[in-house]
Amino acid sequence: MTEPIFFRRTDGMSLGEIAELVGAKLAESTPSDRRIANVAALDRAGPHDLAFFDNSRYSGDLAITRAGACLISERFAHRAPACLALLVAREPFQAFVAVTRKLFPDSLRPASLFDSAGIAPGAFVHPAARLESEVVVDPGAVVGPGAEIGSGTVIASGAVIGPGVKIGRDCAIGPHASIVHTLIGDRVIVHGGCRIGQDGFGYVMSAKGHRKVPQIGRVIIQDDVEIGAGSAIDRGANRDTIIGEGTKIDNLVQIGHNVSIGRHCILVAQTGISGSVNIEDFVVLGARVGVNNHVTIGEGAQLAATSIVHGDVPPGAKWGGMPAKPVKQWFRELMMVERMARVDAAKDGGRKDDR
Repeated sequence: MTEPIFFRRTDGMSLGEIAELVGAKLAESTPSDRRIANVAALDRAGPHDLAFFDNSRYSGDLAITRAGACLISERFAHRAPACLALLVAREPFQAFVAVTRKLFPDSLRPASLFDSAGIAPGAFVHPAARLESEVVVDPGAVVGPGAEIGSGTVIASGAVIGPGVKIGRDCAIGPHASIVHTLIGDRVIVHGGCRIGQDGFGYVMSAKGHRKVPQIGRVIIQDDVEIGAGSAIDRGANRDTIIGEGTKIDNLVQIGHNVSIGRHCILVAQTGISGSVNIEDFVVLGARVGVNNHVTIGEGAQLAATSIVHGDVPPGAKWGGMPAKPVKQWFRELMMVERMARVDAAKDGGRKDDR
């Protein structure tokens, strides 16, 4: 069985073209006309592949690589085998990403799963929906009345676009995503299985039972946002849930009602954001961070993975722990607990010896 290639390849690039693209310098004796067709890790790369090296941990792989060329920083260049073609770059990984984007442009956003153009047979588009030219709707997708979808957008199989939803241009909506009560900007990627715009979780509790609180807001997703597979974003109750421009959300993230997320934030997998949280611009939340309701996280703050946030986080802060606190304080406390545990263990050992 031949190795499957899921992304269309370009005609490749010469090392000279790569150097020009990323601002790298060809090492002495590196042939500028050698062509690169693919990218790969150092230990898997072959004669037509480009690799990169920026971490001494992988020195063993560098020594034995068969790559056609390697992006490497000046400080590591002396470690490379003499036979390896080198492109010396200030930031090898960023250069590697730039080349990968050039070689595999189809990988940057999901395409039609049916390789279709326009509205495919088996798609269900309401007559009152408005679709611009070059919109692709795969079989089994549903577009409701009054929905508006911009040019270049792809709606994958099984996706549901609810009544009145507006989606901008050059977006990609993955298979079996559901989008209701939502306005979406341009160049937004929503991966498969996302749930956007459903009820927020709100009830008035009493001894007689729990009365549902009407959720009458919307979800607003600004330009260049990406939302990972299986994530859920609730619509607002009495105000909109907002996802700011350029924010990237990993798989399996939960965002509650009335949440406001600023521009260019990063939310890593399994993070949970409770209702009415305000996250300012350029915030980073590590995996499995939990944020209590009505909390503000200041601009540029970073929360370590598995942190639990109960109160406001200042701008630029680096916090971690349960409950979250400044990282230095958290580490000191962990070290103190570890020392106490060692002392107790030593005492327990002494008592056993006495017996």
